[in-house]
Amino acid sequence: MFALVDANSFYCSAEQVFRPDWRGKPIIVLSNNDGCIVAANRQAKEAGIPKFAPYFQVRDLCNKLGVIACSSNYELYADLSSKMMEIIGRFGPEQHVYSIDESFLSFKHCSPAIKNLNTQGHMIRRAVWKEARLPVCVGIGATLTLAKAANHAAKKLPGYNGVCLIESDTERVGILKQMPVGDVWGIGRRISKKLECMNVRTAFELAQVPPGIARKQFSIEIERTVRELDGQECKQWDEAKADKQQIFSTRSVGERIIDFDSMLQALSKHVAIAANKARAQGSSCKSMLLFASNSPYDEQPASFKSIIHFPCPTNCTIEMTHAMTVAASKLFKAGVKYYKIGVGLINLSSDKYQQFDLFNTPKADNALMKTLDGINLRYGRDTLFLAAQGIEQKWSMRRELLTPQYTTKWDSLPKIKC
Repeated sequence: MFALVDANSFYCSAEQVFRPDWRGKPIIVLSNNDGCIVAANRQAKEAGIPKFAPYFQVRDLCNKLGVIACSSNYELYADLSSKMMEIIGRFGPEQHVYSIDESFLSFKHCSPAIKNLNTQGHMIRRAVWKEARLPVCVGIGATLTLAKAANHAAKKLPGYNGVCLIESDTERVGILKQMPVGDVWGIGRRISKKLECMNVRTAFELAQVPPGIARKQFSIEIERTVRELDGQECKQWDEAKADKQQIFSTRSVGERIIDFDSMLQALSKHVAIAANKARAQGSSCKSMLLFASNSPYDEQPASFKSIIHFPCPTNCTIEMTHAMTVAASKLFKAGVKYYKIGVGLINLSSDKYQQFDLFNTPKADNALMKTLDGINLRYGRDTLFLAAQGIEQKWSMRRELLTPQYTTKWDSLPKIKC
């Protein structure tokens, strides 16, 4: 048996952890630069606030309805997610963190120790709420897909109180009949429309499709989904994830960039982020792509690119930043108000198997990069950084509605009056 533990409206719930007075109130969380609504809790949706709508279009409605709007507090979300996953991991011998707010547990070979899985699910809910103040729902099933379906039922179907256990065929059929096919794990919008044209509108009807037909009409993954809905274990979480073949760091700026120095600072920031990601997976970069553009909605859209090739593969932030400063002039044009800046590492190789050049010695300082990453991992991102990134960074992401970073900044620690 498997369990899927999923936080309810995680971003919104995280904002309520240190603000008990916000619990039960409508809350939305905005994307980078306070652009669109990326998360909305149940109260906000019931108030008529559409998810993914541009915030400026619904700002007046939010103020009228008393909806609390927050900028994305990524530092807080990451820390609370880590704490939540640590708590969940205590309740099963095997854990797979699926996303920032979802985690699978395996209960194989646990029957003598865990006698009642439904009770176990309620224990998980109570522990996460007591220790992290985050509301979660727990779905338990014989396959990963059925665990997802059970989690859907725990959230949206009445009578489950946040925990759903599918342990009989009657329960399985009853839940799948109430689940739209578009809500099945792995069934996207395009596939669900095609299935509806085949008169397959519920998860139960999908489970009745012959596996061979599902494979022929769609793919082997859809065949596996059909079999898993029928109780046959086919999917396993992949503990040995393949390394990324490309690494990108890009973001729209909070304030338009109109001078060359600000462009250098923004590019340096993205070089540092991309280089750190490459080192984290044990990769080095042979080619680096730089790009900058204004908004496609501007009167005269403009976009610029430049590619840098390194003699020896590298993941050294210093070496890559130096190369960027030489090539950045190709991206800058006076009069263009830059809106999007980014860096891409498009030709990666493993650090374990490197082909060295007889005439070009590596310039990377691996010991220095290891020290840099260690300090930033322990004390937070950008505790140490290259001066090329700048200090003020007026172009950085706009987060005008940012709540305190309660768990990662000393000056944001919650104050208790007693």
